[in-house]
Amino acid sequence: MFALLAELSPAQNQSPVALDTSETLFTVLTAINTCGYDQELGVSDPLRSQVRSEVAHARQSSQEATDATQAMCQFYQEHQQPDASKTLAQYVSLALYLNPPPALTAKVKDADLPPDATAVIGILPLLQNFAAKTGLHDIWERDSQAYSGLTGRYHEALAKMMFDTEIYLKLPSSSRLGRGFTVYIDPMGAPGQTNARNYGSDYYVVISPGPGSGLKMEQIRHTYLHYLLDPLAMKYPMTMKRLEPLRETVKTAPMDQNFKSDASLLVTECFIRAIEARTTGSSKAPETERQQAVQTSTQQGFILTTYFYEALLRFEKDPAGLSHAYGDLVSGIDVGKERKRAAQVTFASTSDTELLHLSRPHEGKLLIAAEQRLSAGDAESAQKLAQEALDEKNEDPGRALFILAEVATHNSDMQGARNYFERALEVAHEPKVVAWSHIYLGRIFDLQEDRDAAMDHYRAAATAGSGLPEAKAAAERGLQKPYEPTRRSQ
Repeated sequence: MFALLAELSPAQNQSPVALDTSETLFTVLTAINTCGYDQELGVSDPLRSQVRSEVAHARQSSQEATDATQAMCQFYQEHQQPDASKTLAQYVSLALYLNPPPALTAKVKDADLPPDATAVIGILPLLQNFAAKTGLHDIWERDSQAYSGLTGRYHEALAKMMFDTEIYLKLPSSSRLGRGFTVYIDPMGAPGQTNARNYGSDYYVVISPGPGSGLKMEQIRHTYLHYLLDPLAMKYPMTMKRLEPLRETVKTAPMDQNFKSDASLLVTECFIRAIEARTTGSSKAPETERQQAVQTSTQQGFILTTYFYEALLRFEKDPAGLSHAYGDLVSGIDVGKERKRAAQVTFASTSDTELLHLSRPHEGKLLIAAEQRLSAGDAESAQKLAQEALDEKNEDPGRALFILAEVATHNSDMQGARNYFERALEVAHEPKVVAWSHIYLGRIFDLQEDRDAAMDHYRAAATAGSGLPEAKAAAERGLQKPYEPTRRSQ
């Protein structure tokens, strides 16, 4: 039974990692381009100017389109940031939380949006009207082939980065239940800017290529390392608590405040920087160059970089993969020794800006923790946290019930999973929860040989997941043939 239920994970059939384009991002970024967002226009991919020209023509051909544009651009100008990079960042944050066109509505309550997105949420009704009056969907359709060409251009490089990273860490490409890593390509932003976000269990990188330029693979890899390592830190809460005294040693460091207030974030960032020092650049890079990278990281406040750099030298010779070695690596940190080492550091006056925005809403902490515990394989803790969130009634009940259904799946409780998925559908509004609840129920009914009920759920999933490529593909597979466990799982 466990093998059958484990197959309900979407990652069994499709990688949780994707290189994609998004009509929602296109709509939002094209709108701000129309209103005067010109950052790095001269070095952008030619498609950016082409889209701007098409929108200008559509706008000028209709008085309604002109009026809709003026109303939207007035809002944009009133909320424009002095720094163009921050302007782009807040609209990227907003776009990642929107339902796809033509709805363009927030997937969550306003209070649950990231802070920078909340500042511009008022543009939505104006954006909806602008998109409708200018026929923005038709422009997207006309240029969709060119957009698809962008993903094809970078697919091989991204795949190689992921492969090399997992080989170094000795992490097999196994399913990562309920988690996703998506790289979006959109030419309507500034080529020199990369936006990375972590929303709950999902990680996003938004990149705008220049003409003929490659992707900023180092930035993507940094976020991918977070995607791989963040759940591992959640498996060792007592170890992270033991390391809390290290936060005292970095109070005056120039790094982001998040790293000073959360030991697990500090540990993970130090580990990632050590991995980058060991692997970034040519394999023949001199040791002095690598040591300089470690020293720079330490001077910015990431005081465990040296420890992890030295530990990685031993890890590279050990056949054990990181999932098995991680516990020993973090348990081996000598707090007293590292505090003494940190006391000898003269911190720099500035620090690199952290690429990954931990744009987590103030609310929802229990469910975020539950998702992370489940991703780390700790189903018991995930169940307790999700049930606590459901009982307190302060967080999204649909997400809470969905997590409880996933826990039941993990525990081979098919009837329990079915009950929780059905309850989730009664209260859920988030498209991802709705779509995957229908898919899982469709598969359960297929296993119970009730094909008619299964088909109903796959159809509902196809509708709910129209803006979610992974869910849409899974729904279409369910419609084509009944779900069956793979021979490997059997």
